[in-house]
Amino acid sequence: MRVLITAGPTYEPIDPVRFIGNHSTGKMGYALAEAFAETGAQVVLISGPTSLPNPTQALITTTRVQTAAEMYEAAAAAATTADVWVFAAAVADYRPRDVAQNKIKKDGDTLTLELVKNVDIAGTLGKTKRPEQFSVGFALETNDEEAHARGKLQRKNFDLIVLNSLRDPGAGFRHDTNKVTLLDAAGQMTIFELKPKAAVAHDIVRTVLARLSLHNA
Repeated sequence: MRVLITAGPTYEPIDPVRFIGNHSTGKMGYALAEAFAETGAQVVLISGPTSLPNPTQALITTTRVQTAAEMYEAAAAAATTADVWVFAAAVADYRPRDVAQNKIKKDGDTLTLELVKNVDIAGTLGKTKRPEQFSVGFALETNDEEAHARGKLQRKNFDLIVLNSLRDPGAGFRHDTNKVTLLDAAGQMTIFELKPKAAVAHDIVRTVLARLSLHNA
């Protein structure tokens, strides 16, 4: 089995020294890469900027990128031959329209940036997903969590979505733990307790493998 995983943030440059980004560490995506590799899967891990070292398992191939455009290009190249897609990256929704060639100097009390939408990696690739392929998305929400997650599942043609809320202590960015709820396209919901991200990754992988066997039966 071949698995595509995106992980970490993307950094969208403002000038040579500044960027738009987020607090994603990439830990969840990296844990998933390790967990899938432990099952014998060949994993393509496409990582945004993180402080994590490349996984050492021989079955994991890591590609490092910076921007959403670079992540999309790498993911699109790998998606065609992958059996499972896992979109765990926290991709920046917007980028500056114009990137300054030199460092922007402090001048005045305000600075206005015009932002444009980045490519929706999961949504765009979801339009090309073949029936035998299985797609997993992530939803980090702060309100109306289940409704937003189910809407995202449908819009992006996911088969399974991993929901976590910033309102849950120990979940979300900058933690070694996570608390997730799995929602599938058939309307089933599975709630897991707070666990280390490595354990959460194994829960997700077991669920994906079980659903995949039914999906392609």
